[in-house]
Amino acid sequence: MSDHQLQRNQLGVASIVFFVVAAAAPLLGMTGAAPMAIVLGNGAGVPGSYLLVGLTLLLFSVGYCAMSRRVTNSGAFFAYIGSGLGLSVGLGAALVSVLAYAAIQLAIYGFWGGLLAMQWGVLPWWGWSGLAWCLVTILSMRQVEVGARLLGVLLLMEMACLLVTAVAILLHGGPEGLSWGAAFSPENVLSGGLSGSAGVSLAFALASFIGFEATAIYGEESIDPKTTVPRATYWAVALITVFFALTSFAIVTGLGASQVVDEVVKRTTVNGQALADPAAVLLSLASEFVGPWMASAMALLVITSLFAGLLAFQNSAARYLFALSRGGALPASLAQVNRQGAPFKASACVSVLTALVMSAFAVSGLDPIVQLFAWCSGVAVVAILMIEVLVSLGVWAYFRRSHEKVGAWASTIAPLASAVLLSLGLYLLLSRFGLLTGLVMTGVDPAATAWGLSPLGWLLALLPALVGVVGWATAHWRPLGSKQLLKDILS
Repeated sequence: MSDHQLQRNQLGVASIVFFVVAAAAPLLGMTGAAPMAIVLGNGAGVPGSYLLVGLTLLLFSVGYCAMSRRVTNSGAFFAYIGSGLGLSVGLGAALVSVLAYAAIQLAIYGFWGGLLAMQWGVLPWWGWSGLAWCLVTILSMRQVEVGARLLGVLLLMEMACLLVTAVAILLHGGPEGLSWGAAFSPENVLSGGLSGSAGVSLAFALASFIGFEATAIYGEESIDPKTTVPRATYWAVALITVFFALTSFAIVTGLGASQVVDEVVKRTTVNGQALADPAAVLLSLASEFVGPWMASAMALLVITSLFAGLLAFQNSAARYLFALSRGGALPASLAQVNRQGAPFKASACVSVLTALVMSAFAVSGLDPIVQLFAWCSGVAVVAILMIEVLVSLGVWAYFRRSHEKVGAWASTIAPLASAVLLSLGLYLLLSRFGLLTGLVMTGVDPAATAWGLSPLGWLLALLPALVGVVGWATAHWRPLGSKQLLKDILS
């Protein structure tokens, strides 16, 4: 095996699905984002919001998978956008992708450390985050299948708890029975309009899906990537959509559709502050409909879910740096792999960057959840949506120039439709950026917070675009637009 070649034939469909679904962290999304979406968004219509976002991302996956059959590269977004829109745009997008995965990993480090410091004490938040950092760094330098097996075990336990709890609630029916219409009817899902409560719920739902798009990153290490990556992508989107929609519907059913907002507020209020403990919603329902043991298991699995996300995003960021350095856009030393076939220098670089940022937050006395988690997760979700729009346009542009015989659905209709819908989603995220990042008080009317950002809020919201412009300018300045470089990147 070459020093600049990832280990081949390591991952099947199931292993890749474990990585990307673990990154989406279904249990964390249902204990954290879902209660906030219910209160700040369209209440009982939140399950329909998850379903709508899932269908949009399935549409995106059509073109994404068509491209994955033609280009196999660990810097998937970079390669897809570079092939369709040019190397300069591709390099800008690659740097935004690295920013996105590093930011979401930092967010999880903050949440992990803050949560364990509150629950167990003993160490300050940065001590707990440091322990996770050490484990993640070590595992990311092992053979990729080792991490996949660990994530598989943790993810199966997490999803089993969600499924058992959801089924138990739905079989019981809750205080008002199964409220299918309240949860999935268009008038309820879109109640309040995109500029109001519906837009807030859709923004939270979009943020919850981050991670699914990483399937193509593992193409080089997969078994038969031209079939494995597309299958893993569809499976990942379908599983995340079903679990998010089913579990949020169970929450609505368990609390009663007509009183779900009041019940969420009541169960999450601590010291007079609503939504202070959003995890209490699902945990209390699990205890009521299944048993206290399920609530205890879920509380523990939230922690393992966070760790699974850390490892998944570490792998994603490292493989982007590896692809960029192998293509000549970054120092060549980052493209070296170890005997296990892992990009160990790129992974070490990611670890150093995250350690520096966490250290800065710790020294500054900033809160690991209110600041590190909220700010970085906001930056990450905006960055990913921006990249997904460019990928859709890149797929369309690639097939428009190509002479390959590809159906209009995969080459034109699906990519352009997803570009439009994801652009709308990006607008919703940016217009509700203050709510997503906690830069405005959660008690403020959501409809009144659109674009109401402080200078810090604007900096965080625009950071992905600024990084993209720097990457685009660098490609012109260095001049990186040679055919040989593009060939190396897409090899």
